Amino acid sequence: MKGMNLTLLVLREIIHRRLNFLLGLLSVACATACLMTAVFLLNLHDRRTEDLIATKQADLERQTKAMEAEFREITTRMGFNILILPKDQNLGDFYAENYADKTMPEVYAKQLADEPNIVTVRHLLPMLQAKMTWPEQKRKILLIGVKGEMPWAHRDNKKPILRPVEPGTVAVGYELHQSLDLKAGDTLTLMGTAFEVADLHPDQGTIGDITLWIDLGQAQQLLEKPGQISLIQALECACAWADLPRVRKEIQGFLPDTQVIELRSKALARAEARQEATRMTEVLLDSEKKAQLALKKEREKLSAILVPLVLVACVLLIVILAYLNVRERRMEIGILRALGLHTAQIFQVFLGKALLLGLLGAGIGILGAMVLAAVCLRGTVESYSLPDTLPPALIVTVALVTPLVTALSSWLPALMAAQQDPALVLREE
Repeated sequence: MKGMNLTLLVLREIIHRRLNFLLGLLSVACATACLMTAVFLLNLHDRRTEDLIATKQADLERQTKAMEAEFREITTRMGFNILILPKDQNLGDFYAENYADKTMPEVYAKQLADEPNIVTVRHLLPMLQAKMTWPEQKRKILLIGVKGEMPWAHRDNKKPILRPVEPGTVAVGYELHQSLDLKAGDTLTLMGTAFEVADLHPDQGTIGDITLWIDLGQAQQLLEKPGQISLIQALECACAWADLPRVRKEIQGFLPDTQVIELRSKALARAEARQEATRMTEVLLDSEKKAQLALKKEREKLSAILVPLVLVACVLLIVILAYLNVRERRMEIGILRALGLHTAQIFQVFLGKALLLGLLGAGIGILGAMVLAAVCLRGTVESYSLPDTLPPALIVTVALVTPLVTALSSWLPALMAAQQDPALVLREE
């Protein structure tokens, strides 16, 4: 008996009490499978949640861009809201007459468009204005000469707000074309020059209803003001919403002989529209972040409860089975001790059985969890791989830790068995 192989003793012990071993094996396999399945489900839930949030984030970004583009389109349609006037223009006269009677060099518009450090405005439109009597019709009009927006030299050019007026053509204000019964394609004469009616403006209810729009070069020629303009219209950039001091400082830094005013109602409406778009975007993004955080906390809470419960249940079950096995085997243990088996050998037999139980149980449990995970993943629409949800490092850790847990759980029952006095046990039996 002294020379009996320890491995052989362990195998004989398992065969002799195979039902007890199978129950222990089943408990370890179930506990391991439950633990691995729980980790798999949590990881799968994490993956799906991340993909869901990513999808919502992408949808939200697309909606936000579409919404901002819509707001930008609406505010752009409102027209220019920054006016750059000659420095000697009396603002009182400008507000009273609703036009500029002083002039400045046309080249100012090109200087602004060519300056790379101008960022607070876009859509530069130079124009020449003159309130006058139309000689051929004997009526007051506002003559406006334009040639289209100045192209920027150092940035992408946006779609123009106002279409240019081609040389030899005229755009007519509502009151004028209604009272004179003008139609597109008709010809009118202004200061001895014939123009073809190219555009008829809708009713505005402003001084714009008595305007004639012609090419800037032709207006300069008719008014005998070559190379001169009355003002430059511009659109305030989103980076300087309703921030006139900043716009004024930037423009006057390059054009000191000018003054800058802002059409306040349009600027504020534009700023409020875009700020509302930004606010809505921030609210939606914040809502998504809160939802993601809440899901994360729920997963952490579930893991904190489930994993310890499974481990504790596994340990308790193994301890109970080992203790019951020792109690049922008291007589056999006493006989083995009487035949000369040492305390250490008895201890090693029960501990070896526990290690083998943990190793086999972990293998079966891991294999079962992997099969279940593969079946679940095959039924999902998403393309997740098994290592994404059951990392190899986790599998190796469980395979190594489970035998240690079963050995530690059987430590006290094995120690009780090894320390039994064979004389007392046999006398009791």
